[in-house]
Amino acid sequence: MKTSLPAALFLFALSAEAAPEPPAARAPEGIAGQSAVPQASRPQVPGFPAPGAAAYAGPANTAKPAMAPKPASKASQAGPAGAPVLAATDEDFLAAREAFRIGDAAQIERLYPRFASSVLEPYVAYYRLHLHLDKADAASIKQFLARPADTPVIDRLRAEWLKQLGKNEQWDAFTGEYPHVVKEDAELLCYALQARRRVQEKEALVEARRLWFSGEAQPDDCIPLFDAALAAGIISESDVWQRIRMALESGNVDLVRQLAARLPSRRAFPATAVNQAYTNPGRYLSTVNLPKAGAAERMLTLFALRRLARQSPQLAYTRWEKMAAYFTEAEQRYFYGWLGYEASRSHDPRALAWYKEAADTQLTAAQLAWRARAAMRETDWREVLASINAMDPEQQREKAWRYWKGRALKALGFSVPAQALFAALSGEYGYYGLLAAEELDVMPVFAQIDSHSPDQKDIDKVLAQPGIQRALALYRLRADAEASREWAWAVRGYNDAQLLAAAVVAHRNGIYDRSIDAAERTQQLHDFNLRYPAPYRAELQEYVRSNDLDEAWVYGLMRQESRFAPHVNSNVGAAGLMQLMPETARWVAQKIGMKGYRAALLHELGINLKLGTYYLKTVSSQFDNNPVLASAAYNAGPNRAQQWCGDAALEGAIYIETIPFDETRDYVKKVMSNTVYYSRLFGQPPMPLKKRLGTIAPKDIARRSSSSNER
Repeated sequence: MKTSLPAALFLFALSAEAAPEPPAARAPEGIAGQSAVPQASRPQVPGFPAPGAAAYAGPANTAKPAMAPKPASKASQAGPAGAPVLAATDEDFLAAREAFRIGDAAQIERLYPRFASSVLEPYVAYYRLHLHLDKADAASIKQFLARPADTPVIDRLRAEWLKQLGKNEQWDAFTGEYPHVVKEDAELLCYALQARRRVQEKEALVEARRLWFSGEAQPDDCIPLFDAALAAGIISESDVWQRIRMALESGNVDLVRQLAARLPSRRAFPATAVNQAYTNPGRYLSTVNLPKAGAAERMLTLFALRRLARQSPQLAYTRWEKMAAYFTEAEQRYFYGWLGYEASRSHDPRALAWYKEAADTQLTAAQLAWRARAAMRETDWREVLASINAMDPEQQREKAWRYWKGRALKALGFSVPAQALFAALSGEYGYYGLLAAEELDVMPVFAQIDSHSPDQKDIDKVLAQPGIQRALALYRLRADAEASREWAWAVRGYNDAQLLAAAVVAHRNGIYDRSIDAAERTQQLHDFNLRYPAPYRAELQEYVRSNDLDEAWVYGLMRQESRFAPHVNSNVGAAGLMQLMPETARWVAQKIGMKGYRAALLHELGINLKLGTYYLKTVSSQFDNNPVLASAAYNAGPNRAQQWCGDAALEGAIYIETIPFDETRDYVKKVMSNTVYYSRLFGQPPMPLKKRLGTIAPKDIARRSSSSNER
């Protein structure tokens, strides 16, 4: 039976005919075996619900429940020649969306009249205009852009139309519409500068020069600006060389070749050799003739050496010793900066010595960060402090470097400035806020605040917003990408009270990732029930008990893996609540003797939890139940987690801070801080985060058993 879009808009809203109480936490439709989930009781603590309370479902609904809009009658809209037009159904929207994907404008035209009273009408209107954007008349486009800006598709069409105007050099129309665009990108900015050139040539080209300095390629419409700036001498030959170096550092060999063509023939860059230096640096280094090399060849040789250092700092250093004399002093220092960087990421103990050889060369933000991390592993607190002090003010303000500067100052005996840093940081939530509070021996800030629960009036106001209605409809239709953008657009200007009301709406609809995101954005009013929900608890507890796992840690990991979205897939193929790779899930299914397992079952709630918790226990057992190592192994694989251990024991926080993969480093921090919050939520005995992080054993004993299985 077809369902009209308006009638099914809110997952928890009531129909016009019946008015039952909304469930506490309705799960997204289409998940096998999933329903409103009863939750185990939890104790009353600040920021969390009272004993015996169910998983958080928002404030008590004492006001009249939100009503879904009545569906349009089947003959309530008139089509051509008075013919009745049916109201849009779910199937109609999905058909229009597919027609847009394949460019079937005729199908969209047939379906569009049905959406006259649908909350999703702006999307179908956008589809119509986009497919004819190069031919559409300006009046039709302006009429669409004049609508209330309560959906991102309006700004999206505006940006697309502006790019069309820029491409066609319709600068008057472009200049008139450009001030209204909300989300600007480099392509639009370059078109805007082209328009500005008509009246302010020099100023526009000076502004274009700021876009020049990037190791990544810029849009094609920036090229006329760069050409003009080069011809006018605003972008110099020195600037070209600087950008070539930036492109080499980014590994962007295509851009290097493009930039090489801009150099005078007398200063030609060996662009044909770039590919070999990139793909096979060892072979390139064997063929380069350094005694006769100019500045360009030396630059490319340094690039090849850095590529080799990524594979093995020792191999690169061996080559370097034989050729260092052919480079200028500045070039030698430049290379040592990168050798120290790659060595620190490989946890090579020579990293600090190589950084020292870089002397006063200007280090990048990444190089300074890894110089500080290398010093941590050596417990060289003076070098940690020096590295952080060498960072620019913006980098120093990052939470990580505020915390580690405090640690360095404390270790060096400067307790007063250390405590000042910890005091400021302890007022913030998350990993470093918890660690800073523990350094001061004070209660974490989340345990000191009162929880704010929005009332039904606030919730109803959020529900009345067209953008929220569209987002809920799109989520129900599993148009997750559009739904996420629609939701973000709707809440972008919300204050704390509105954000918490929106979080309740998302939570009640089982859209936990949006609920968490909204709750995390508040500044003064907070509700940690919404930041740290515990859905599916009844289903999960069986597997937690059978695998003897810490429930708080499992929830901390699941929150980071999937934000409790059962159907989410990562860009590498990990699936479901516990984000298992298909091959890992198959291995676990065989291990536990699960009959009839197939990949399609991985999104089923019970199966994903069963396989995921068993694998988590397997990984945890390999590392003597150390949650830091097990979390790193769950994300990056057991072999890597072991390789990142030191030759001697390491403080857990230092092990985490020196994980070379940015994603895994951030992942483990969040899993462990999540665990602290969930531990309090579940009424477990208090355990400081630093104690949870513990001490990481040397790599030769960190892992009790080997495993060929990699997640």
